[in-house]
Amino acid sequence: MNCSSRFLCALYIATSAGLAWTTVLEVRYGPAWAACLFAAASLVPVIAVVRETVIGEQRRWLLELAARAGRGGDAAEAIVRAEIDSACCERWWTSLGSEHDVTCRHGMPRSSSAA
Repeated sequence: MNCSSRFLCALYIATSAGLAWTTVLEVRYGPAWAACLFAAASLVPVIAVVRETVIGEQRRWLLELAARAGRGGDAAEAIVRAEIDSACCERWWTSLGSEHDVTCRHGMPRSSSAA
């Protein structure tokens, strides 16, 4: 997480605490529907904190993947290159993996028996 994400998380937690305190006050002195409303609203910043931590983890994972690729931002290119290199033959690639060329080493010989 970077500094702005930490600041947002602190702000979200403070907002959630304020809404929880308002919920307590509404339970004591106000109508029940308002207490339920504030209780539900106090959960929204908690969800935002979880979202910020997930985004931070995804950013960290992408930076690690880019570092493994060797060149700064070419992680996507490395993934695509690996997929293209794993393709068997042209017919397999164009038939979405359902057929192979006759000369392909991964092709299954067709049986002459009726199935």
